[in-house]
Amino acid sequence: MFAPELDRWVARPALHVAARRASSASPQRLWQAALELPLSETRLLGRLIRWRIPGTPATVSFGALFSEPPFVVLQEREGLLVCGLVGRIWTLRRDYPQLRGPREFQRFHEPGSARVVFAHWVERGECGGGTLVSETRVEAVGLRGQLGVAAVAPLVRRFGGLVGSDGLAAAVRRAEAGG
Repeated sequence: MFAPELDRWVARPALHVAARRASSASPQRLWQAALELPLSETRLLGRLIRWRIPGTPATVSFGALFSEPPFVVLQEREGLLVCGLVGRIWTLRRDYPQLRGPREFQRFHEPGSARVVFAHWVERGECGGGTLVSETRVEAVGLRGQLGVAAVAPLVRRFGGLVGSDGLAAAVRRAEAGG
């Protein structure tokens, strides 16, 4: 199990959030629990995601959420999911152009927008357990993109910890409970 090469997608992020959570559950069980985890089990994180992506049901799993528009899957294999999102992430309206694949993500450089990579994977831990890892990188495109990303930076810094405290922690609880 290897970490993804995120520099391939966003090499110089303007914003970066990373979290990890160890578990006694096997890497396979932990990964399955993370994919199946519904937004409703992640408290504030789930509500924030639904606010930023209107129309997203509370019952949707993280695996389904990150595999469907407005996200585009960039890389996927057992224990790893990397997806991307592009657009004006700082607006209150859903302004996320749909991309058809990884090449379109790499080529997307519309001034006044951002490119965002969400990477989630599991690592083998000590004593047979696993560790869930999540990393998000945001790249601004153009001056207006830099201004927009700078505007949301305080919110990202304030709420970025919820990925670990709400999301990864809930997946670990689910995996360790066997459900």
